[in-house]
Amino acid sequence: MMAQFGQGVRMADFAVSEEKNRWLKAKMELLGVGERDLEERFVHASGRGGQHVNKSSSCVYLKHLPTGVEVKCMESRSQSLNRFLARRYLLEKVEALNGGSTKKDLAAEKLKRQKARRKRRGGARYGASPAVEPVPDREAGHDDPLRRGDGDDPRRS
Repeated sequence: MMAQFGQGVRMADFAVSEEKNRWLKAKMELLGVGERDLEERFVHASGRGGQHVNKSSSCVYLKHLPTGVEVKCMESRSQSLNRFLARRYLLEKVEALNGGSTKKDLAAEKLKRQKARRKRRGGARYGASPAVEPVPDREAGHDDPLRRGDGDDPRRS
């Protein structure tokens, strides 16, 4: 799958749609990550997947040599799909190092906004009502005519 032309190394096409392959190539060019900057190894995966995972080297270890960022991907039983996913994760990490916002950062910001909005709504609903006056102590003040014992009980008339 890997072919060389000129001085550069051409990126392989992975077992994903052509659109995703084009997106990955464009993102790599945008961030300045080349195939020659990557160290790629295939190791035995662990976990689910049965005999296929245990016998084949479908887990992909990827290291970006200039930055030292490392990624290990074993989400799929397919080595080709794991190669694609590992590159995508590596690009997210490199982008985060360069000061860009990642999907994780965007999700955290969204959650923060949602919580702030819920807090404002909840405060308006429950906390902003006027203070409730305390109920008078009936034992001490004898405000209840039924407890006064002065004989003016309206129930006994």
